Amino acid sequence: MLWSLVKILLFVVLVGALTYAAGWLAQLSGGVRVDLGSIEFTLGPLQAAIAALALMLLLWVVLKFAGLVVAFVRFLAGDETAITRYFQRNRERRGFEALADALVALASGEARVAAAKAQRAEKLLHRPELTSLIVAQAAEMTGDRKRAEDAYKALLADERTRFVGVRGLMKLRLAEGDTDTALKLAERAFALKPKHEEVQDILLRLQAQKHDWKGARKTLGAKLRHGQLPRDVFRRRDAVLALSEAREVLAEGNSIEAREAAIEANRLSPDLVPAAVMAARAYIEQGKPKLATRILVKAWEAQPHPDLAAAFAEIVPDETPAERLHRFQALVNANPDHPETKMLLAELYIAAEDFPAARRALGDLPEREPTARVLALMAAIERGSGAPESVVRGWLARAVTAPRGPQWVCDNCQAVHAEWAPVCASCGAFDTLSWRTPPEGAMHMTGTAGMLPLLVGDDRAAPTPLPADGDADAGPATAPSEAQEAEKGAPSAPRADSGRPEAESLGEAEAAPVLEAELLEDDSDAEDKK
Repeated sequence: MLWSLVKILLFVVLVGALTYAAGWLAQLSGGVRVDLGSIEFTLGPLQAAIAALALMLLLWVVLKFAGLVVAFVRFLAGDETAITRYFQRNRERRGFEALADALVALASGEARVAAAKAQRAEKLLHRPELTSLIVAQAAEMTGDRKRAEDAYKALLADERTRFVGVRGLMKLRLAEGDTDTALKLAERAFALKPKHEEVQDILLRLQAQKHDWKGARKTLGAKLRHGQLPRDVFRRRDAVLALSEAREVLAEGNSIEAREAAIEANRLSPDLVPAAVMAARAYIEQGKPKLATRILVKAWEAQPHPDLAAAFAEIVPDETPAERLHRFQALVNANPDHPETKMLLAELYIAAEDFPAARRALGDLPEREPTARVLALMAAIERGSGAPESVVRGWLARAVTAPRGPQWVCDNCQAVHAEWAPVCASCGAFDTLSWRTPPEGAMHMTGTAGMLPLLVGDDRAAPTPLPADGDADAGPATAPSEAQEAEKGAPSAPRADSGRPEAESLGEAEAAPVLEAELLEDDSDAEDKK
């Protein structure tokens, strides 16, 4: 408001000044005389001033016209002029509008519209670093991998977009299953941007899948240096890589280097069960049973596992059952309330033929956690205690349909593995296997044949209190009907619902008939002897 008033006042003052100047010029005497050949012009002061202004205006118009002619000639010659800049600004405006429309269409899921708008923007802007990425992403959405690959390759020409192109090509190769090329592209992307967390994870996973343990440890160290991995997680994963390297070295026959690598892996992560087992066996080979005992007890305290007990038994392989029971107290006392400890103690008492103590060692596990291994142990206890065969068969019938208990389960895809591995065989994730109870309906992969001699009482194979694989369960099978159990005299007891998967070593539908047939053979043999 105030500025408008000021402008009005200035306009009034200017008009007044011009009026005063015109009046002053009109009152002056004299003038200007102009001779043009035989023509003479005499102008008064006011007329002369107006003529001077008109002449200046005419001169300005002529100069502007001359500049326009020169610019037009330069435009025709291809030089940059105001005309070219005008058309260029207009083209850029339309190009950026098309680019904005392409981004909106891409975010909306309209891949074809986004690709068309991006192509129009490329024609107007000539900026592939802006448009090729949209074209590539739109092509991926429509499934046109060839077009997406060409777009990503176009990004490789510019240093600013080279990483984006390499990363896009890497993800395309991963989607196609070409892990060899994807690994090379991941290494190149990692060289361009070592701090990129996604590239680090992909490179680490691919190196682990290709068993490039040394390269994977370097990548893991880079993640730690750039602050993208906690130190405790780094030590755990470094131990996994060191253990994997040790296992391959051992497979190649270099036992000395493998022992050193296993001991290093156990030092990095004492609670890693496979590392503890391998390190303990390395110390056993070196004649250092005390160090092996210390490692296994510490690991058992963190995570009881059957493999730890098997390795603990290897320290003194020729001891009697009573001596073994006494020596295993160090392991039992490390974690006395864990179910694995109770089952281990029950196995030791069964080997020593102290069946009442074995029953007390199990406690309430048959009711609280009726896994196949617990129920199989109960069958062995009942047989050793002289119980009727119908009671033994009842426990076995429950065992073949019971859940298997803890196994190596992938935290990423929930796949169950028979043995620990650094990389999940199902989803390819690195360091995701943990010893826990699988979810309902997960696939059980552990075999059943290892427990058959114990379950059926085969005199040719004495029961082993500490099986090497630590799996004392019988594979799930098709359970006999209630009527069949009643005919056999099996005690009525609630069955554990395991969501039975398929077995690996012995068909589950065949497991129960095999056990029953062998038990019947034992009965018939006993009757023949009588």
